[in-house]
Amino acid sequence: MAAYILRRLLLMIPTLIGIMAISFVIVQFAPGGPVERVIAQVTGTDVGATARVSGGGGDFGGVQGGAGGDVSSKYRGARGLDPEFIKKLEKQFGFDKPPLERFWLMMKSYAVFDLGQSYFRSISVVDLVKEKMPVSISLGMWMTLISYGVSIPLGVAKAVRDGSRFDVWTSAAIVVGYAIPGFLFGILLIVLFAGGSFWDLFPLRGLTSEGWGQMSWPARILDYLWHLVLPLTAMSLAAFTTTTLLTKNSFLDEIRKQYVTTARMKGLSESRVLYGHVFRNAMLLVIAGFPAAFIGAFFGGSLLIETIFSLDGLGLLGFESLVNRDYPVVFGTLWVFSLMGLVVNLISDLTYTWIDPRIDFESREA
Repeated sequence: MAAYILRRLLLMIPTLIGIMAISFVIVQFAPGGPVERVIAQVTGTDVGATARVSGGGGDFGGVQGGAGGDVSSKYRGARGLDPEFIKKLEKQFGFDKPPLERFWLMMKSYAVFDLGQSYFRSISVVDLVKEKMPVSISLGMWMTLISYGVSIPLGVAKAVRDGSRFDVWTSAAIVVGYAIPGFLFGILLIVLFAGGSFWDLFPLRGLTSEGWGQMSWPARILDYLWHLVLPLTAMSLAAFTTTTLLTKNSFLDEIRKQYVTTARMKGLSESRVLYGHVFRNAMLLVIAGFPAAFIGAFFGGSLLIETIFSLDGLGLLGFESLVNRDYPVVFGTLWVFSLMGLVVNLISDLTYTWIDPRIDFESREA
């Protein structure tokens, strides 16, 4: 097992490089960029910003003047600006170097977790990620725990009672839940329970209340959980449905196999058959989807929920950075989430051996 873990860890290196290389190439051909962004702000044509240039913008005097020259003509809207101003922007953002050199320098820094400085914020990318991480950890961790904690027992119960009234009604309920978009359900929850038009039972924004630091520890925990009720409910809807049906179908497939019939004929109790034999085989398929579920909840799945409930997490940060062409933040968050995804994937594979000791990754070909 140690050799397998070491091999997987070593394979993460080319995988991470490949992910970053592909993303880097795509960005090179994407229209716009940080230089164009600053030019649009200087000329007053920027209408899509979600963050303003601050801290890293530098002091660029003499913006106007000059005919634009060859340097200015490379960028849309740069005609009439001083070529020296454009050159300063290129140097500030690192675009005075060729792409291969920029990619090499970026990967060299990322190897020691130096994710650089945000273009448009007076903060390093590492500090920015640390600042937003608690929100995303809360949403991703709790949503995954709730989803699996409720869906797996429900899926088993539906499989055991397949075709019963309980199975039919719960299937109808979870299919309806799956059909409702999470962000739309979040808006409905706000209208109903957050002072929209009916009850004002839950807070509308943030993870904690004002004065949270002065509360006692029990009060802090209750306040934190109180703030999570609505966003987690909205986020868990689709994941809850998918995991429940996956668990049910996986159990049904195993229950119909010959070894289950043989175990019952030997006089084993139903609980022993289900949880001693069927469970570890049926759960392999469910566990296989855990990495994608966790990373999706941790990042992409929380974007709209973070926006609706004013939760300043990594999903919203990544989206805003992409819109603003804040490439150090874009690539920094991509590096963090790619690494997390690979590590969680490895943990998922190791969990296979815990559930079913018959699986031996050590004997597989490298």
